[in-house]
Amino acid sequence: MSGKDAGGRAAGHGRDRAQLVLLAAAVVVAALVPMALAYLTLGAHPDVAATVDERGPPGEDTRRALDRAVANASAGLDRRPWNRREEAVAAFDAVLAGDVRGIETARLSETVAVDVTRNATAASAWAAAHCPRGPNRAFGDCAVVDGVVVQERAGETTLLAVAFGVRVVDPEGTTDLTVLVAVGS
Repeated sequence: MSGKDAGGRAAGHGRDRAQLVLLAAAVVVAALVPMALAYLTLGAHPDVAATVDERGPPGEDTRRALDRAVANASAGLDRRPWNRREEAVAAFDAVLAGDVRGIETARLSETVAVDVTRNATAASAWAAAHCPRGPNRAFGDCAVVDGVVVQERAGETTLLAVAFGVRVVDPEGTTDLTVLVAVGS
């Protein structure tokens, strides 16, 4: 034979192509192996692990969670007349209660216990410092109902702030905080 097959092609050409495909596949695999190893080990380094110290001061998570919970609970409240302010606070409490239970139990698996209560003293101090005073004030009186500061505005009850007493118990010790969340209204 003259080095050509029955189709007129050079003998061995198909074998060269197969070797080229095999070589390309080996290069691709060689490139993917380091990428796969990097992907599998991503985040496994001890520096990336979340620890109590990296979370910030004790109670900071709880403070942020209470901020969100109060904002969510106050967003859907309907207006109530000023003479029914206790009812308005009770409606707010009904919506907030589930979030507070979630906050208290969120880190129990990490041996962190959180207790959230209302702080009427802190709410009264906030009301004394932040509610408008004087003969030309634009709004009515402020009142504190179960640690919630409300104010009369146009004859309706408007939620202004909520004060909480927070106790965080973790393996490092116990931290007591006063958290006051002002409501954007």
